[in-house]
Amino acid sequence: MKKQLLGIGLFIGLLWNVQAQEIPQREVPSVIVNQFHQQFSKASDVEWEMDGKLYSVEFETNWGLDHEVWYAADATMQRHKEDIDVTQLPKAVVSSIEEQFDGYTIDDLERITEGKEVVYKMELKSTHHQDLKVVMNATGKVLLKTID
Repeated sequence: MKKQLLGIGLFIGLLWNVQAQEIPQREVPSVIVNQFHQQFSKASDVEWEMDGKLYSVEFETNWGLDHEVWYAADATMQRHKEDIDVTQLPKAVVSSIEEQFDGYTIDDLERITEGKEVVYKMELKSTHHQDLKVVMNATGKVLLKTID
């Protein structure tokens, strides 16, 4: 039994390493690099990875706002995860937080876009309640809530 668990653990570890391999920019197809530079001309601290069949790039913009973008081989953006400020939240999300999470403050806020779908992932902090991790859609519907 222990050998089976060890084997499964090693397999998962190897699979994880295969899923997200850091690669130099010169190994990224030029069509993807060009698309990236067109979309994010002010990117800094750029790091590329191969994530399965997708090319992933982590970078910063402005005053250290983190981004991660995944591109398919044809340079179409598949997913974009970015740090945002509370002022960028839709009114419906702000209202939902005020109604459902009174007494909490927002921390670590991200907007995640996949195709036309947008969700907001955040940590909610409180001095009187347990901290939470929450994911909401643009209409303020809670999609996931876990204790942090």
